[in-house]
Amino acid sequence: MTAYFKYIPNMITIARMLAMVPLMWLMWHKEYKGALLVALVAGASDGLDGFLAKKFNWQGWLGGVLDPLADKLMMFCCYSVFMLQGIVPLWLFLLIIGRDLLIVGGATYYHFYVGKLAKASPTFISKANTALQIFLILVLLLSYSGWLDLYAWHDVLFVMAGVLAVISGAHYVLLGMRMKRTAKQHDNVITSFNGVNNND
Repeated sequence: MTAYFKYIPNMITIARMLAMVPLMWLMWHKEYKGALLVALVAGASDGLDGFLAKKFNWQGWLGGVLDPLADKLMMFCCYSVFMLQGIVPLWLFLLIIGRDLLIVGGATYYHFYVGKLAKASPTFISKANTALQIFLILVLLLSYSGWLDLYAWHDVLFVMAGVLAVISGAHYVLLGMRMKRTAKQHDNVITSFNGVNNND
């Protein structure tokens, strides 16, 4: 029975992903207080599944995929609703989504045309970008729920989130170009080495 305990973090993550349905419904119907509570519970569950995975060594490949996917799903859902409601400007929505599509597209290209990607941790810039986007969601929910008057910060945070999304996307592009150049040099060395051996 205890062998199944290792799946608890993944179950929590999946529950967090399913929670996006009521979150979007509440946001769309402008029930921002309820949406804020769902978002806070989802955030708490994110910390809980990470704690359990590390504490009891319940980490695995599936959890490594689901956890960041759940974060991206939450941000996509929230920003989509906010954009359709005219709360978040279209240009910011396009920058946020465009950055993620750029990274996924670049990683796919690299995997199929350059070489298998090694598992890597998110960069500091990427973590800062994600943290700011989540913080902006909480600020907007707090403002429109009426719990706090943070409207004066909205435009400033929009610009900051947009700039950081561009910087983060450009950083990943540069990293990808560097990795591609390194892989090409490595292949040239191997080709030259094999050519020398064949001549021998």
